[in-house]
Amino acid sequence: MTDRIVVTGGAGYIGSHVSVSLLEAGKALLVIDDFSNSCPEALRRIEEIANAKIEFLKADLANPALAEKITETVRRFRPSGAVHLAGLKAVGESVEEPARYYRVNLNSALTLVAALEAAGAKRLVFSSSATVYGDRSQSPVSESAALGPTNPYGRTKFFIEEMLRDIARADPEWKIANLRYFNPVGAHASGRIGEDPNGVPNNLFPFIAQVAVGRRDKLKVFGGDYPTRDGTGVRDYIHVSDLARGHLAALDYLAREKSPGVIDVNLGTGRGYSVLEAVAAFKRASNRDIPYEIAPRRDGDVAEIYADAALAERLFGWKAEKSIEEMCADTWRWQSANPDGYGR
Repeated sequence: MTDRIVVTGGAGYIGSHVSVSLLEAGKALLVIDDFSNSCPEALRRIEEIANAKIEFLKADLANPALAEKITETVRRFRPSGAVHLAGLKAVGESVEEPARYYRVNLNSALTLVAALEAAGAKRLVFSSSATVYGDRSQSPVSESAALGPTNPYGRTKFFIEEMLRDIARADPEWKIANLRYFNPVGAHASGRIGEDPNGVPNNLFPFIAQVAVGRRDKLKVFGGDYPTRDGTGVRDYIHVSDLARGHLAALDYLAREKSPGVIDVNLGTGRGYSVLEAVAAFKRASNRDIPYEIAPRRDGDVAEIYADAALAERLFGWKAEKSIEEMCADTWRWQSANPDGYGR
């Protein structure tokens, strides 16, 4: 019997790669997305890559007026579980618009939980974030590290994790995995799907890619005086295709285990690269110059953070496989073939 999975935000950057991974594993998908940070072309390309069809519902999960329609659509689909990726995700924007972030992110999760309960599908993989960790000065960061996010975006992830824990305590039939991402980068090896942010990119790799392709003049490197090997911040970058495989592994783990309750699992590579190392790797992959300037540090940034990813390997049999060179080569393949992204 085909495993049927709901994917919220399935047309987005991470969601599109997760959707491909699940389809290629033989799962049937219902994607729910409102295209607020994605577009229909991504869905067409997902189907093309995976050679499979997707059921789709255009809907804003945070809109109470659509909750009944969403629940009915999910019930009719008869899923066994879901991957919840929909939500707002820009740290800086969350500081400027905290009420919007709490409303959208928390309401989206609550709507999905209610729909899954109505469908009797109590298996959920939640897209969380390493921003839930508090003191991030010590790396590698394990799942037992202190929690205490420092911005509204991170707090929405933390609150949803806690909400899901309470739901699972009240109803032991729930099986939930909170996947704490580090820094997803890269694109599908086909070059057909990749990261296409609205406006000015908030993250390093899409900004570097847009400089390389000529859409931006230069990169701003925030902080050149950190106590790291070259003075720039060090982060754990994980290829989005490795990340997508992690969601598939988590779903299958929840299906196998009798009663895992709620598990918190890091998805990262377990090593860090500096901003200048990432720039140099991208320069090699693209054979393009990447002009940059050193700018003042940003508030809240730490010098170095990377994951302890041992738990994912122990529980799921999963580990990141792709190198920084592959991350850069795949990002450039996507960006150079799609200089304007999906052309939204």
